Amino acid sequence: MSSENLVSAYVNDAELDAEVSVRPKRLSEFIAQDRVRDQLDLLLQGAMRRGSPPDHILLSGPPGLGKTSLANIVAAELGTGIRVTSGPAIERSGDLAAILTSLAEGDVLFIDEIHRIARPAEELLYSAMEDFRVDVVVGKGPGATAIPLDVEPFTLVGATTRSGLLTGPMRDRFGFVAHLDFYSPADLETLLHRSARILGVPITEDGAAEIAGRSRGTPRIANRLLRRVRDFAEVRADGVVTLATAQAALTVYDVDALGLDRLDRAVLTALVDSFRGGPVGLSTLAVAVGEQPDTVEEVCEPFLVRAGLLARTPRGRVATEAAWHHLGRTPPNGTFAAQAPTVPDLFSLDGGEP
Repeated sequence: MSSENLVSAYVNDAELDAEVSVRPKRLSEFIAQDRVRDQLDLLLQGAMRRGSPPDHILLSGPPGLGKTSLANIVAAELGTGIRVTSGPAIERSGDLAAILTSLAEGDVLFIDEIHRIARPAEELLYSAMEDFRVDVVVGKGPGATAIPLDVEPFTLVGATTRSGLLTGPMRDRFGFVAHLDFYSPADLETLLHRSARILGVPITEDGAAEIAGRSRGTPRIANRLLRRVRDFAEVRADGVVTLATAQAALTVYDVDALGLDRLDRAVLTALVDSFRGGPVGLSTLAVAVGEQPDTVEEVCEPFLVRAGLLARTPRGRVATEAAWHHLGRTPPNGTFAAQAPTVPDLFSLDGGEP
């Protein structure tokens, strides 16, 4: 795995098995997200007491925070099966109809990236969510007929990283909507100790704190960094993840103290050194670092903005004062000086003649 992927919050095919091994299986094992966990527990307990499937659930938030884990936990707590698919994989309404009609009573259907589901399939999903029925159209033209098919009562769990792209009718059909927030360093330390026990990795308190501080508040990144530090500890140290071992390992993998990788620093360095801090357009910045504009916008910028290192302005991208200092540069004189207001404050006038 390249260093650019180490701090990506998106999972790749090569690490699916490793991620599943440390994934919590029950709600009591799920770390942090206390508000969401408590609300979800009430929802599931109430449904089980009534003996009916719970309301449909929508989980939103940045990638890597545990939406897929919560979907599997819902099925485990209910004691039912789970069918997993994704929005981009459902291209036609017939694909969705085949999935829905194969569900057993009480099953959980998990659709990841549900905002990317095809519109015909989304419209078919409306009746399935409300009435547990789908209308399959047979034939074309004037001779086409709709055949209604009953669907066993089920619970849809949808996950999205961009809830703003969901249509209003889709969002309104979810009875429970939860947003997952980034983890605190203390929560990530707890998570790392749990993962280390599962993986059989000896880890110290300061070693866990060092990894947590570079994980961008994302459990997936924390677990990924833990596995890479484990490799370093086993090959070049005594096998124990200590503070010194974690620092040395993450230096090898180009992850700095703030969790920035090579591409993040390249973006900031181009802004500061080549464009004197900006503003500069996204396309120009992408060319300067040799990446596609969507890679810079979707992979790098969210964390840089959240960390206060980069600002998006109408004129373009701008490096903040914190970015200059993080790179060890001194901002030009007056760059971040407070500017005097150019419009007089009408409420502070003395009321005399101008």
